Amino acid sequence: MSYERRYRPPRRHSAARRRRRRRRNYLLLLCLFLGAAVGLLSLLQRDVGETEAEVAPESQAEDSQIPAPVVKAYYTAAELGLPTLTSARDADGDGIDDYTDILLGARAYIATDPYYESRYYEENDGYPNDGCGVCTDVIWEALQAAGYDLKSLMDADIAAYPWAYPNIEDADPNIDFRRVENQLIFLRRHAQSLTLSFDDPSQWQPGDIVVFEEHIAICSDRRNAAGVPFIIHHGNPIDGAVEADQMWKYVVVGHFRWNG
Repeated sequence: MSYERRYRPPRRHSAARRRRRRRRNYLLLLCLFLGAAVGLLSLLQRDVGETEAEVAPESQAEDSQIPAPVVKAYYTAAELGLPTLTSARDADGDGIDDYTDILLGARAYIATDPYYESRYYEENDGYPNDGCGVCTDVIWEALQAAGYDLKSLMDADIAAYPWAYPNIEDADPNIDFRRVENQLIFLRRHAQSLTLSFDDPSQWQPGDIVVFEEHIAICSDRRNAAGVPFIIHHGNPIDGAVEADQMWKYVVVGHFRWNG
């Protein structure tokens, strides 16, 4: 009995089935690759751990001596390679030069934590006596600490040269010495006028008086990284009386050094 071999055409799979098979193969290859990568990473981590464990104690000691970078709140002139000037005068005879006395006087005043409020004082010769104050009070307090009575000096100048103070119609000793515009005029007439530029920070010294638009302050001996001095001032009720890197907040219109 013979059998005829019948021709059977090859089975053809649909395109969708072929795509499923390819995806399955790709996923299998991907799993194999990820498994190999995880194994290699584990080996590398183990080698690194063994290497660190073998580091000599001397090397560890050397590494521990590397100083961490320091972020400073402020800089001194010496740290920035800038000179610090001192006055040849000591008006109050306390053994401290006038520039330093002015700086320390301003710092001592803001340490009393005055509350910012503009008031008129009919009594006490116009001086605040209730714990309140404004920016101009920092100036006369600082000069007073150096041995100078700014109120008396300004009252005398206003009385002798009224034309130099065009904003004053009727002189009032109780308030004239506490106005920014009047202090600016007086300083222009009697103090050393200096640069308004910060290109050379050495031109700005501790105890200098800086006048802004409707504000005034004393330069500190603390500086920012660019060498610009902090200011000691009483700007508003929110900030209070502070010594801070705030020169940038205002427009400078005057820079003076008091030489008696």
